[in-house]
Amino acid sequence: MALTDLQRLESESVMGTYARLPVEFVRGEGTCLWDAEGNEYLDFLCGISVNLLGHCHPAVVEAVRDQAGRLMHVGNLFYTEPAMRLAARLAERSVGGKVFFTNSGAEAVECAIKLARKRRPGGGFVVLEGGFHGRTMGALSATPQESKQAPFAPLVPGFAAVPRDGPPLPLVRAVTDRTAAVIIEAVQGESGIHPIDSQMLAAARDACEEHGALLICDEIQCGMGRTGMLWGWEHAGVPPDVMTVAKGLGGGLPIGACVAAPEHADVLVAGDHGSTFAGGPVAAAAANAVLELVDDDAFLDAVHAKGERLAAGLRGVGLEVRGLGLMLAFQAPEAPALVRRALLEQRLVMNATGPDTVRLLPPLNVSDEEIDEAVGRIAAVAA
Repeated sequence: MALTDLQRLESESVMGTYARLPVEFVRGEGTCLWDAEGNEYLDFLCGISVNLLGHCHPAVVEAVRDQAGRLMHVGNLFYTEPAMRLAARLAERSVGGKVFFTNSGAEAVECAIKLARKRRPGGGFVVLEGGFHGRTMGALSATPQESKQAPFAPLVPGFAAVPRDGPPLPLVRAVTDRTAAVIIEAVQGESGIHPIDSQMLAAARDACEEHGALLICDEIQCGMGRTGMLWGWEHAGVPPDVMTVAKGLGGGLPIGACVAAPEHADVLVAGDHGSTFAGGPVAAAAANAVLELVDDDAFLDAVHAKGERLAAGLRGVGLEVRGLGLMLAFQAPEAPALVRRALLEQRLVMNATGPDTVRLLPPLNVSDEEIDEAVGRIAAVAA
């Protein structure tokens, strides 16, 4: 089927919520994608941090094939081994406690919001300006971006936004004995890759402890080794009470999780929350395979080194770079046009998060040679 046929089907049958670029991808392997005409692309977006180990990583493919050939779904009224093993490993390697599985990051945030609200009935939430936590109604209410919120008002009440930059005093003052939780991304992703100052995270931790509120860290984009540590909050040494994770967890399959520390792990009880597909054996098997590779000190050290190489390369061609590990962005005028040119002229997949920001989220196992090649292609269009 030709691209024009797909575009016709989209216009007739698909809600117009995405501005797709004019390429049909049909195959992927490692850091490379191929379109329907056989052209090879270098993928430095990896499905917005989803294909954490690149496309069709052999270990993930093997785990999925094996599990799909034995059992695909039975629902959460019964036991399956992949989900139980995954829950134990996620809890052990994060905040301890217990896990609720979801199908997406937004669903994980919804679970965290419900947990915090049940623990402190009627309590409010404090979030940072520029944050993004999802597009479902609760997660959207925690996302203080007017363009995203306005069409869907009234939103869930009780969310207050404080400045992301500068001293943490506004956040400290916003947290009271009526606050259910503070929700923070250690590195804001959708607003353009903005690492949050460690003092802000530490102040949020102290304020939550003083007033009995929960600190919720949204690790959906910055977690799973993306920043060179397994979790973004580890850079500040500030453990949360509740953590949300998704995107790269499944290595390409949809799965998310809300992890609550031991003292909050039993707030939600039978009947409080649920999901038909969440934690299914196939997605959980994929996530176990991903964690087996990513949860390794040598692997994470390599992510840090590769991030340094990519950042240095971009600075070397005159670009202003920010971020941590392999979660980077650079400033560029008319960023969406630059991203389009990079795709069509240089066969390089990137993403614009706004009018002047280009986001880079390559696979964590990208090679040094691929990093250097991407820098060269970026330089060609940025010039």
